[in-house]
Amino acid sequence: MQRALLARRAAAVAASALALGALGTAPALAGTAVAPASATESASAAPVAAFSRLATYPVFQNVPAGVDPADETVAEISAVSEDGRTLVYTDAAGKRIGFLDLSDPSHPVGLGTVDLAELGHADDQPTSVSIVGDHVLVVIDETGGAFTAPKGRLDVLRLSDRERVASIDLGGQPDSIAVSPDRKYVAIAIENQRDEELEVDGVEGGLPQAPGGFVQVVKLTAAKPSSWKAQPVSFSSAAAQRTLTAAGVFAPTDPEPEYVAFGPDGTLAVTLQENNGVALVDVRTRTLTGAFSTGTVTAAGFDTVKDKVIDASGSLTSVPREPDAIAWVDAHHVATANEGDLAGGTRGWSVFDVTNGEPVWDAGNTFEQLAIAHGVYNDDRAAKKGPEPEGLAIAEFGGTPYAFVASERSNIVVVYDLSEPTEPAYVQTLFATNGPEGILPIPGRDLLAVSSEVDDASAGVRASVNVYGVGDGEAGRPSIVADSVDGRAIGWQALGALSADPVDASTIYAASDSALKRSTVYTVHVASTPARITDALVVTKAGSPASLDIEGLFARPQGGYWLAVEGSTGAGNALVRTDAAGAIVQSVSLPFEITAHVGKWGLEGVTAVTGESGAEIVYVALQRPLWTDPAAATGPIDGEGVTRIGRYDVATGAWTWFGYRLESTDVAGDWLGLSEIVAVDADTLALIERDKLNGPAAAVKRVTTVELGGVEGVTGLGALGQLPVLEKADAVDVLPALRATNGWTQEKLEGLTIAADGAVYAVTDNDGLKDATGETVFLRLGSAADLF
Repeated sequence: MQRALLARRAAAVAASALALGALGTAPALAGTAVAPASATESASAAPVAAFSRLATYPVFQNVPAGVDPADETVAEISAVSEDGRTLVYTDAAGKRIGFLDLSDPSHPVGLGTVDLAELGHADDQPTSVSIVGDHVLVVIDETGGAFTAPKGRLDVLRLSDRERVASIDLGGQPDSIAVSPDRKYVAIAIENQRDEELEVDGVEGGLPQAPGGFVQVVKLTAAKPSSWKAQPVSFSSAAAQRTLTAAGVFAPTDPEPEYVAFGPDGTLAVTLQENNGVALVDVRTRTLTGAFSTGTVTAAGFDTVKDKVIDASGSLTSVPREPDAIAWVDAHHVATANEGDLAGGTRGWSVFDVTNGEPVWDAGNTFEQLAIAHGVYNDDRAAKKGPEPEGLAIAEFGGTPYAFVASERSNIVVVYDLSEPTEPAYVQTLFATNGPEGILPIPGRDLLAVSSEVDDASAGVRASVNVYGVGDGEAGRPSIVADSVDGRAIGWQALGALSADPVDASTIYAASDSALKRSTVYTVHVASTPARITDALVVTKAGSPASLDIEGLFARPQGGYWLAVEGSTGAGNALVRTDAAGAIVQSVSLPFEITAHVGKWGLEGVTAVTGESGAEIVYVALQRPLWTDPAAATGPIDGEGVTRIGRYDVATGAWTWFGYRLESTDVAGDWLGLSEIVAVDADTLALIERDKLNGPAAAVKRVTTVELGGVEGVTGLGALGQLPVLEKADAVDVLPALRATNGWTQEKLEGLTIAADGAVYAVTDNDGLKDATGETVFLRLGSAADLF
């Protein structure tokens, strides 16, 4: 194990160095060191994965009997038993704590929950959890929205039978909890959270708002938890106020402790997020021994405008870090995740020297650049806090210290090697489910658990616990990543279409749909693993960037591209041709008698064949049937579940149509549709047929083929019963490949192509992170000769 880890460490450093050479270093930051992190995997060598994903457990599967599984339920913060086999998570939405069996980390098993209503009041919410021996320590917010009268308690449950054996009043509203290295003390951040709607000195949600927060300390030396007592560490005493004021923290009269972490010698570090500071506490004497401001950042290379354009040309100027999670790197350094809250958030993380409070390293723009490179940058948050790094943990695996930093808005956890505490080295990016916050290393079992706080049952994307293991496994590794140009990653999302280069087997093309404002065709280098996005071509109309919903793409041997553009209504669907520079040179509307019956599910793919005479024939796929009433999607004209494939003769401008029968699932509200069309040869078409389900509910993600040889299509709608419904054959069941990532099974299998050497590729559309986890899965399905 140790030898393998050392080998991976050496390779990771080499890969990081190669990537850094291509990317360049981050810009110098005001008052900080130059950030050495790189934003993409090496273009010259495949990334070395220290962690692979073993399982994704949706916590709605663990709700009590009688609770609707569609009700909101989350896994925010987690803890693990000393044997590393029982995980406990907080579910603030469900007002309960949950238990998972990790005996087999590849197959977590729900062990049920404890409702807080059984312990106190129905409005009680758990905020954090720890485990000491056979006791689960749950901190509970009893405030119920009363900001001026915050309340909370610490409940102690036996892990073995979940019976409460102690309940301790905390005298305020708690946030996080931490256990000292010697297991003799527990520290709890009492935040006494501000009212974000209250205006203070002209600032909504401003400070100060009494009462201020503090820290509670519980000594665990007594044999019985029933004799444990909470003893406060005052942040409002004259001595504490002098310390906070001298440190330059914001609004020192209203400290709001957010996160607590013990150092190797038992010193407690406390983030004061809204105050933009860190406090140091001696829990044995219950005194505030020091504090420092976490300062501000001025740097370039960020996307700061919410405009559906990923453009990292913006800057941060004197922005407070406002740290959330904190962890000790070693006895002299702490690391903070700089999420921001009141007035800041620097979109990265930092390392500080606790002896003087000075930042010795800062991620600069590189954390955000990683989100962009992996296609998970959330443009909806561009004008606010970008990827919002919130959770952070540090642990040693196989002799190597690692930092794990979670992006709340980009749904990733970034792993760094901390062998050099002041020079973190980027190792890899892990995909998680939405809103990863609880970062739980389990070194004794070579595991990492990540719990997520965002649950969207309406979209079928559910809060989960992700489990990762140390090793060389492929599962969960990024399968497609963007290169950087002049130090900035190529921005991409929502790859809804693929097309092969007509000649170069190592190159294919992808296109973004309406998730991005500027319609873009991406060049993808498939000879490397992961596949690399190496260039981006913006589609233009009359010299300006076009804004199209590109759902199909075909690279023409004659030069340029055919685009299948889906409209919000039937009339908006069109076949568009560009030149090699991306300029639109032709737009072909579908026949009116067709578009009059197309609802919001229109064109979803385009392909073409060129005959020996040079005649070009283009094929398109409609996602769903033609309807008598397209607005209501009722009355399928061609029969239940029959959609259409269109054939366009470029020379004559004639359209003919063929039928394709879609299958169905037994899930209420679900439907199947076509998502892509590819010419295998002059007579054979391959298509993607999929349902709209994701996660454990996903049922149909497949590639089928149809034969056109000798079949005569119809023009227009055709007479009743005249439309020929093509016989289809199953070619590839893609669902097993999607599930093999051990992550959230993606809904939108949308791109398919056959490269010049016959290799078959497919890709999922991450929907721009809307109603999705954001992970893009790029698949290598095999040889066309074998599949078709």
